[in-house]
Amino acid sequence: MACGLICFSGVGAAQVAPKTVLVLGDSLSAAHNIPVTSGWVHLLDLRLGKMVPRWRAINASVSGETSLSGRNRLPALLKTYRPAVVVIELGANDGLQGLSLPVLRSNLTAMIGMVRKARARVLLLGIELPVNYGPRYRDGLRAVYADLARQKHVALVPFLLEDVALDPAMMQSDGLHPVAAAEPALLETVWPKLRPLLHSSRISIRTSSEPPPANSHHSHGADD
Repeated sequence: MACGLICFSGVGAAQVAPKTVLVLGDSLSAAHNIPVTSGWVHLLDLRLGKMVPRWRAINASVSGETSLSGRNRLPALLKTYRPAVVVIELGANDGLQGLSLPVLRSNLTAMIGMVRKARARVLLLGIELPVNYGPRYRDGLRAVYADLARQKHVALVPFLLEDVALDPAMMQSDGLHPVAAAEPALLETVWPKLRPLLHSSRISIRTSSEPPPANSHHSHGADD
């Protein structure tokens, strides 16, 4: 009987459902024109699967997604996957289409609020536009992410393509999307800001005027 209980408990522990990181993004996270298994979100999923307790990455990214379409899809995604962490990688298509930056800010603000209401943590991934969009619009886009991160106390990666954008060998012929060989670098850009968020699966709802929580320093079972 004792052995049976021990064996049963072991099986139960092994079957605990993994916690979820939901990635809501555009083609930069949807493995555009490369194998899905080469994309940074898939590589993240492989890394998360080695953690104890286990995590998983759900990739809800869609090529062509704007902040508005992402805002419209997010409620159903939160209900379906009940994520502990949500990575928002949106705004590139808003920028490429020259859409209103205040509207982008409004949509991102609404999404941050939805995630907070679902008692999950937020990681915001920023993007930069090509120089032909002019300094005023490019600086304005950059400020949207920086201001929201500061005002809403959310983690921010200022530029997802920081380590690859200026290397022609790392970019596809369109100059906008990384090649498969560049995707591990994207993961390494995201990981230092994502990893601390995995220390707590749920957070209490906090107003933007309250100070951000202190980062946890407990060790995890994943490689840095």
